[in-house]
Amino acid sequence: MLDVFFNAFDFLSHSKNELLNIVLLTLKVSITSVVLSSALALPIGSLIAISSFYNKKLIIVILNALMGLPPVVVGLVIYLLFSRAGPFGQFGILFTPEIMIIAQSILVFPIICALTRQIVEDIWHEYNEQLTSLGVTKFHAILILLWDGRFSLVTIVLAGLGRALSEVGAVLIVGGNIDGVTRVMTTAITLETSKGDLSLALNLGLTLILIIFILNAIIFAIKELTSKKFK
Repeated sequence: MLDVFFNAFDFLSHSKNELLNIVLLTLKVSITSVVLSSALALPIGSLIAISSFYNKKLIIVILNALMGLPPVVVGLVIYLLFSRAGPFGQFGILFTPEIMIIAQSILVFPIICALTRQIVEDIWHEYNEQLTSLGVTKFHAILILLWDGRFSLVTIVLAGLGRALSEVGAVLIVGGNIDGVTRVMTTAITLETSKGDLSLALNLGLTLILIIFILNAIIFAIKELTSKKFK
């Protein structure tokens, strides 16, 4: 077992370019998908939280259920839609990073949207009467509520990023795990483990964990500095 660890670190020193390309593609796909998902999920989740409409509870139940959406099913549906025989086959983006971003965005969206709805709804109950009496529009109310709950929402976005970085099923189906094109860290770990190359698989796994820790540390530091500034 110790030999595997030593071989993993030896690989890190001799195959930096290969590892770097995989890491950069992983970050590109995951961060892009989280940014796109957040741009839609934050305002939509907030709008659901402050609005009263027919079957709102049903929408909330569906949204919460989608948080556990099976990645393999999502990957299969996207594959069928964007394959040559599918309705969107003319775009020709199957087995590209772009289709991987779409897959991850679909998986991350319900997580950020559902959790945002819960956070904003709690804040809305506190400020509802005050904002209503001031005649604040829904658009401005959403901006105010998002700003007030920004620190909790950062944690939600981080949860979405964690889901994106750890995703393997959907991106493996739609991306194809093509070396140098669509191979990200999770699909590379799966491939190398199946091939018996535990050194590379372990090295990628350790690197993935390190990246997650670093990203969380950076965002936590920014969150702490910002909270002190606005106290």
